[in-house]
Amino acid sequence: MDTNPTTLLLNLAARAQDLSDRDALQDLLATGHRAWCEGVADVRYGIGREAAGLSDVQLAERCAAAGAPWEEGMTRSETVSALAFATWEAAPAAMAYTELEERAALFGVCLLGEELL
Repeated sequence: MDTNPTTLLLNLAARAQDLSDRDALQDLLATGHRAWCEGVADVRYGIGREAAGLSDVQLAERCAAAGAPWEEGMTRSETVSALAFATWEAAPAAMAYTELEERAALFGVCLLGEELL
C-alpha cells in the first residue's frame, strides 16, 4: 500500500464506498486516521519552513488568505499550526478522509470502540 498520505487517503475513501462490513470499515478508518495525522504533520512542517522567512504581517496575511484563524497575541507556532490546519482541511486528501468518516458512520463505525463509549 502507498505510504504517501494523500494517495493513501484517496484510495481508502474510494475503497470505502463499496463497503458495508463494519470491521473492514473500522480498519480503513484507523489506517485513514494515521494517514490524516501524517498528512497534517507534513503540511505543518512545510508551512513552518515557509513561515520562517515571513514577517508577522506576511504570516497574518497568509492566514487571512487561507481562512485560517488569526488573533492578536497568537504565537508564531500557533499561527503556523492554524494555517497548516486550514491548508490541510482544504486539501483533497483531508476531504477524502471526511468522506471515509461519513461512510463509516453510516454503519455505526467510528475511531472509538463501543467499549470506550
